Amino acid sequence: QVRVVESGGGFVQAGGSLRISCKAVGIIWSTFTSSSTGWYRQVPGNQRELVAEIGSDGTIRIADDVKSRFTLSKDNSRKTIYLQMNSLKPDDTAVYYCKGHYFGTDYWGQGTQVTVSS
Repeated sequence: QVRVVESGGGFVQAGGSLRISCKAVGIIWSTFTSSSTGWYRQVPGNQRELVAEIGSDGTIRIADDVKSRFTLSKDNSRKTIYLQMNSLKPDDTAVYYCKGHYFGTDYWGQGTQVTVSS
């Protein structure tokens, strides 16, 4: 069964750092390397928004409001992407969802909560 599994997240004070991970399960290495996987976030009452994504060609897109603070990396051997979040702000508080686009279908994780206190 194809799915993405998130880990990390939690509670941190403003200015702190967190790293969240997303592992693709149920697909082979070559599918992972040639597909897009990314992170989105959502706060109650708002739409889910893109945070960072690595495309099938390896191109990385990061939202403008986090570009100077967040870094996305990919470990193909582990079929995992990592979002390193530095200088966190209370506005970064959200549920972070991983999405993998494999075989023409979007696979969403269940989400991981990131809470930044002021």
